Amino acid sequence: MKKYNLFTGRLVKHILAIYGQNVFILFTLLICPFFLQGQPIFSGRQMIGFNDQWSFSKDNQSWESVTIPHTWNAKDVMDDTPGYYRETSWYKRILKGNPALIGKSLFLCFDGLNQEAEVYVNGKLAGTHAGGYTRFIVPVTALVNHKANFKNEVLVKVTNRFNEDIAPLTADFTFFGGIYRKVNLLVTEPVHFYNGDYGADGVYIQTPTVSAEQASVRINSSLENSGTTASAFQLKTTVYNQQGKAVSTHTLNVNLKPGEKRVVTQDLPVIKKPELWSTKNPVLHRAVSRIIDAKSSSVLDQVANSIGFRWYKFDAKKGFFLNGEPLKLMGSSRHQDYEGLGNAVPDELQIRDVTLLKAMGGNFLRVAHYPQDPVILEACDRLGILASVEIPIVNAITESEGFTENCKHMQIEMIRQNFNHPSVIIWAYMNEVLLRPKFETDKPRQEQYFNNVRALAQQLENLTRREDPSRYTMMALHGDFDRYHKVGLTKIPMIIGWNLYQGWYGGELKGFGQFLDKHHRELPDVPLLITEFGADADPRIRSFSPLRFDKSVEYAISFSQVYLNDILSRPFVSGAMVWNLADFSSETRAETMPHINNKGLLTLGRKEKDTYYLYQAYLMDQPFIKIASRNWKERTGIADSASLFCTQPVQVATNLDVVELFLNGKSLGLQSSKNRICEWQVPFTAGLNQLRAVDPQKPMLSDQTSIDFTLLPYLFSDARDFTTMHILLGANRYFMDGEQQVLWIPDQPYRKGSFGHIGGAAFKGGNSRISYGSDKNILNTDLDPIYQTQQVDLKAYRMDVPDGEYELSLYFAELVGGTPKEMLVYNLDNQIVKEIGGQRIFTLNLNGKKFLDNFNIAEEYGYATAVKKTIRIDVANGQGLLLDFIPVKGAPVLNAISVRKLN
Repeated sequence: MKKYNLFTGRLVKHILAIYGQNVFILFTLLICPFFLQGQPIFSGRQMIGFNDQWSFSKDNQSWESVTIPHTWNAKDVMDDTPGYYRETSWYKRILKGNPALIGKSLFLCFDGLNQEAEVYVNGKLAGTHAGGYTRFIVPVTALVNHKANFKNEVLVKVTNRFNEDIAPLTADFTFFGGIYRKVNLLVTEPVHFYNGDYGADGVYIQTPTVSAEQASVRINSSLENSGTTASAFQLKTTVYNQQGKAVSTHTLNVNLKPGEKRVVTQDLPVIKKPELWSTKNPVLHRAVSRIIDAKSSSVLDQVANSIGFRWYKFDAKKGFFLNGEPLKLMGSSRHQDYEGLGNAVPDELQIRDVTLLKAMGGNFLRVAHYPQDPVILEACDRLGILASVEIPIVNAITESEGFTENCKHMQIEMIRQNFNHPSVIIWAYMNEVLLRPKFETDKPRQEQYFNNVRALAQQLENLTRREDPSRYTMMALHGDFDRYHKVGLTKIPMIIGWNLYQGWYGGELKGFGQFLDKHHRELPDVPLLITEFGADADPRIRSFSPLRFDKSVEYAISFSQVYLNDILSRPFVSGAMVWNLADFSSETRAETMPHINNKGLLTLGRKEKDTYYLYQAYLMDQPFIKIASRNWKERTGIADSASLFCTQPVQVATNLDVVELFLNGKSLGLQSSKNRICEWQVPFTAGLNQLRAVDPQKPMLSDQTSIDFTLLPYLFSDARDFTTMHILLGANRYFMDGEQQVLWIPDQPYRKGSFGHIGGAAFKGGNSRISYGSDKNILNTDLDPIYQTQQVDLKAYRMDVPDGEYELSLYFAELVGGTPKEMLVYNLDNQIVKEIGGQRIFTLNLNGKKFLDNFNIAEEYGYATAVKKTIRIDVANGQGLLLDFIPVKGAPVLNAISVRKLN
């Protein structure tokens, strides 16, 4: 024991010297209860991490070691097999008995588990939970054996199966399964703040009056005595300012009988001239509530919460006001998954999301479409980001008592668990609920369905206003104004959020501003937020003539400029949240990057896209310059005529009026900003090109990047060192293959001395929104854009390459036919064009010799499947490469072509 005390003393001194008192207290909370076999050295609340040493099984028989957070869907949502595992799995862990815990109350706290859970301790059911996005707490005191080192088994049964009584029913995101947020073991004294209140900690803070002169604080505390004897104690609450000074204290004497629960209210003395919380100066106070034993004066329980003193209002004509000042709410929505991790994301990466939003100049986060990890709103409080939170009623409802009760339960959980966050100003409860209306062929039955949707909305509205009269309520609706208005949903919440995609899923860009004006005209007394808007931007795709749904970064830039201008120029628009902060997983999607929604300003791995820089240029209040296309670090293009350079555009995002651009130290001149973008036509030469964008008034403000440019010859005869060329047929976009570091260029009609197709037309997809190509998931490849466009009914393809030995690769995919797939419901004006099937058979000759005979892509490889054919050929006597396409049945096709010189 002497050695133990010596070791402990040295360890304590070491921790105190390096990390200070706060970390030492945390250390004792986490470690000491398991070091000691006698009584613990302190009393009160202990929250102990319970995330390691878990085992996981899909069959409750074969097990693997895992660490929480964990999901079983991190990989299978990204493969080519439709669907992903949505069944039952099991987690188990040992909790060793400890006599020091005798007389304590024990709880298992799950921050998030998708989506139905049964928790067993030593084979006995301890608790259940339905819903995948809110915290729940399971009391386990009576089931734990406290005998020293007894191995208590904790077993958790989890399923993310479809359940028609649990929201969400359908959605454009992946329903990852697993214990994907943290787990804690909570230890308290028998007298404690009651944590059986919908997963909340039992302390609810209100600030009934706030002004620059004074602020009042009211705290409702839910108390419980789970012991066998009566208890007399003091409830003491103290508010500390940011400097740690107590600015208000209230003490209340309380008596609780054995087994009694009671809610008590404390009105604290008024705080004079409080430091106000705002988005630019998020000053946080701290409220510490303590239960103090009347006899021993020991602290039996303690809960701390942040307080932000602020007042706000939404005005249907003038927008949003914070602390009496107008503030345009600008920011993003957020999904919680991350590249390679699914939704099992560590705290550091989640907090970084909020930091990136703040760095963008954002001041608002729509926590969509479900409550997220507690660290998100903690970060919003700290960084000055206002927020809305919503429950996951998405697309549709089930007309059942079970569905209604689960939704109401989720709403209460969401509100009570997040009640004390000063960043939260809106509670929401439905998203695009009429997007996919049921019973389209039975109008009387559909009318009944609409009535039930409205009734559920009204119940949730009434419940929310009872739970928290101090905040606003909201529903997010898609752009079918007349339907929502007719059903009556526009009359229920305090705020309407519109998810609008004119110029993307449907309509034209100009329709966005027209829609805003219609709302203001027809609902003049209802405040308005834009809760979603955005266009996909696959960071691998670029275009100098961008079109709707080409997935190019350039189209997303022009789309965002129109929307931001319309939002910022209308005072009655309280704010807008771009969809989305980052790309996110959506297993049912196909398109250029299957299983991912590419509307994020950041990639799934949180790399900035050009659009992120554009939003910085619009939203930041300090001078800003960024070469927007800086991430396109490896470019290629055809030389201008016989020149030794290729002219291509470069965009710079800025909030300055004028910017100067330098190429390899030479000025390319000044350009005026138009909609926060300056653009130059840059003559790139082969090799490294240094770009530097500068504020001409303050040259220290600048941005620079390097572009490695591969110059392709205007005529093959111009380049003796020509080696490779990769060409997309039927496309006008560039594509960067990050795997092979291959750069693909758009095709062209044949030009003598160069290359190109002879005859044919670009393939156009089977619906009205696609400018060209297909949005099908191409099997057996991650490079879908190579195969999603093609030239149809071409007669020949010619490349006038110099004599030599070449490797020629031809890329095919049958884009017509196959198993019909339901189109994404979000494509609002998606006119389905019936695909005309039938056989496609053709013969292909290369330089007069048969290369492919009676080639039938679908029969040999299947539909929407990547096919690559490669051949080596000697070119002599100036004949170049000539592919002749000879139709047998249907029209010949070619999706892409690449050529590589071997000597």
